[in-house]
Amino acid sequence: MYIVVTGAAGFVGANLVRALNDRGEDRIIAVDNLTKADKFRNLADCEIADYLDKDEFLLRLSAGDFEDDISAILHQGACSDTMEADGRYMMRNNYRYSVTLLDHCQNNDIALLYASSASVYGAGTTFVERREHEAPLNVYGYSKFLFDEYVRRMLPERTAPVVGLRYFNVYGPREQHKGRMASVAYHFFQQYRSDGRVRLFAGSGGYAAGEQRRDFVAVADVAKVNLHFLDHPERSGIFNLGSGRAQTFNEMAAAVVNACRAAEGLPPQALADLVHQGVVEYVEFPSALVGKYQSYTQADLTALRAAGYVAPMASVEEGVAAYVERLMAMPAASD
Repeated sequence: MYIVVTGAAGFVGANLVRALNDRGEDRIIAVDNLTKADKFRNLADCEIADYLDKDEFLLRLSAGDFEDDISAILHQGACSDTMEADGRYMMRNNYRYSVTLLDHCQNNDIALLYASSASVYGAGTTFVERREHEAPLNVYGYSKFLFDEYVRRMLPERTAPVVGLRYFNVYGPREQHKGRMASVAYHFFQQYRSDGRVRLFAGSGGYAAGEQRRDFVAVADVAKVNLHFLDHPERSGIFNLGSGRAQTFNEMAAAVVNACRAAEGLPPQALADLVHQGVVEYVEFPSALVGKYQSYTQADLTALRAAGYVAPMASVEEGVAAYVERLMAMPAASD
């Protein structure tokens, strides 16, 4: 039996392939769209059984080519660009593709674990997996929300496990191909390495400069939660996947800079000192993001914990220290 990972050459997908490898799984079918060919590097140190383009995979799946050969699909493939303006593309790629996979999985007793997103909550401040708290701000968030709604309607009559995981702000290894959509941890590291300073947004949404707050979650924790549900097919539903903490962009910047300083044998510095020295600076909030920006997120993990996942989540300081150690070993890259 094979495990399929869609978006396998992407950020979370590649980390899932690696995590599966680390526990001895190599019967993996990697599915992706390598129009951006450089993503292949994310899989270069991984073991897979086969690679298929995402459109070819769907055609072969519907043709019955994998009858009784697939035990689970870890569906991570999506357009994650929150600034994407082509709604038809977004809905076709994110929503309709996911519906087709889900229907096939339900009809063939295949577990489906898929990536949802905290973007479904929009500008709200309550992050609980219930409809009244969901109001996406862009078509990306809407595509994720709409599929969650489709899943909710079929859950009472499901014939195979289905788990949606609402990722909050994920950071960690194998995201360098994402460009401007990479995490702030990655961008802060690249800025500090090339310029000796990091740039944060000025105040917005009622928050002071750099005090906007996000739930930053390490990709290692994201992989662990996915594997937990893969190991417990008796559990289905939609769950938040974050650290459960709201930490500021200032805290993230200080964590990145101080992790770099530690690697250089230098002591940590307080945020106020970093600002005074110009190591942390603030830039004007982009007009294109006004009304489309989440200034605060914090995952409510009550449902996840009730589903049996009890391991602690890394804080920004813990996760960034490990991430920067990995990044320091890589060649310098432009931001």
